[in-house]
Amino acid sequence: MRRLARVALLTCCAVLLAPLFARADDEDEARPPPAAGAALVLSLQQRDAVGVILSHPVKAVGPRAIDAFGVVLDPVELVTDFGKYAGSRAGARNAAAEAGRVAGLYHNDANASLKALQSAQATQIESQAQAQAAAAAFALQWGPVAQLPDAERDALISSLVAGKTLLVRADVPGRHALGAMPARASLLVDGVTVAARPLGPLARTTPDLQSAGWLLQVDHAPAGLGPGARLRITLEGAGVSGLLVPTEALVYGERGAYVYRQAAAKTKDGRFQYAAVTVNLLTPEGNGWLVAGLDDDDSIVVHGAGVLWSLEGLGSFSAEEEDHD
Repeated sequence: MRRLARVALLTCCAVLLAPLFARADDEDEARPPPAAGAALVLSLQQRDAVGVILSHPVKAVGPRAIDAFGVVLDPVELVTDFGKYAGSRAGARNAAAEAGRVAGLYHNDANASLKALQSAQATQIESQAQAQAAAAAFALQWGPVAQLPDAERDALISSLVAGKTLLVRADVPGRHALGAMPARASLLVDGVTVAARPLGPLARTTPDLQSAGWLLQVDHAPAGLGPGARLRITLEGAGVSGLLVPTEALVYGERGAYVYRQAAAKTKDGRFQYAAVTVNLLTPEGNGWLVAGLDDDDSIVVHGAGVLWSLEGLGSFSAEEEDHD
């Protein structure tokens, strides 16, 4: 239903803008539509029909501390998931070696049948698929741990099993885009502040809080603090400097987050030019985001960005997509 409503809105916009664009096309003989990523060019009437409102991004500094909720993770789950990942990877290597051995025997007429070769190759394909699935599951659940070098990961797992280290998931409720990683974190345990080190973001969203989270490592936890414990957490970092833009100005696509910037100069015939400018999301701040990639004297579209996007992507919706809704 949402997509149908969106298409209906875009259709209305297209109907409103069509006469204006037709008039513009009469003025510019057979002017081709802008290519993907090219600047959009609007006349004054077209800009008014879109409802474009401009503003300048404001220099600001992001929060030094963000409150979060944390839960101590069970190391048994990590050990189990890593065992599946490591075992499937070893199985895939063995299956590949066996398939290579049987292929060598078969091609050298050394007592290996075609059926045996095909069976070995099928086993190899199945083992590779299992290894890929296990690797994807491990990366999704334990992303920062999966990215560690083998020696560091083995040392971390050994420390977890020995009870010397804890892993904690820290969530900021309702936030799915996390921005820049905090420099440090602290846990409040029975009124005592315990230091923690952020390892990186976790891709899997928690169903209850509906948020992405950070994985924290605690090397010196109080005795008795164990898996399942829920804690208050403060995510800290040096103030993040950037430019504050409202959320309405941001669009997210295959190039990442971007805004539409109006060019300082008009075209020769007095039209306004708008181009998508990629920005780096740093941290949420109020009803906006601190971003990098803009200048504070840029004129960005803070209302009407969605319609500008629709003028580029209206043709990307298919009947098949609508049927699924």
